[in-house]
Amino acid sequence: MTDFTLGAAHRTLRDEVTAELRRRILAGELAQGERLVEDRLAAALGVSRNPVRESIRVLAAEGFIQVVPRIGATVARLSAEEGEELFDVRMAVEGLAARLAARKRGSASAIRLRQVLDQAKEAVESGRLEEVADLNTAFHLAVGEAAGNSYLALMMKPMLQRAQWIFSQTAAVRGPHSWQEHLSLWEAIEAGDEDEAQARAVAHVAAARRSFLTATREPKPAND
Repeated sequence: MTDFTLGAAHRTLRDEVTAELRRRILAGELAQGERLVEDRLAAALGVSRNPVRESIRVLAAEGFIQVVPRIGATVARLSAEEGEELFDVRMAVEGLAARLAARKRGSASAIRLRQVLDQAKEAVESGRLEEVADLNTAFHLAVGEAAGNSYLALMMKPMLQRAQWIFSQTAAVRGPHSWQEHLSLWEAIEAGDEDEAQARAVAHVAAARRSFLTATREPKPAND
């Protein structure tokens, strides 16, 4: 874990602790299945146990932590089956978001998408994998914002937080391809081509699904 203290933070401690624990889970610093001890986490973050306990409740509701009575909290495990379910939803939601973004394209949203793309290109070329994962999520959120649909926006953030957990496991392989696919999607949105934007968004999610399944597939025994 990196050295990090939150005791002097001016924002709500629960929110700060939640964000930091979520970051560590997404980055793999807190591994799937790892037991979470409130006292140790509080000491590591420089806070009392109360904000840690509250943050664990929040992250349990988000599905990142599993709490078992009389046993305690552990980082949840993301199975291949859960990943598949998430990709099914992403195809539908992100395809629609891209279509609406192309329909309602505007200068502000186009500039935001392009800025994220440029930052992602630099992060990929520099090998900053955690930043690549953050920017991957930022790009998809920006597409959702460009879609201009409040109901869609409510769905996308929690979905994409889970998706980042998957992307973090494959960022080294997916990073360069993901950036190129994002660029292609941006071009379709910028051109206002609704059908092409939706098709490219769906194809992008399908490529991410294949990468995830390859990463999670158990190797066969050598004598098979």
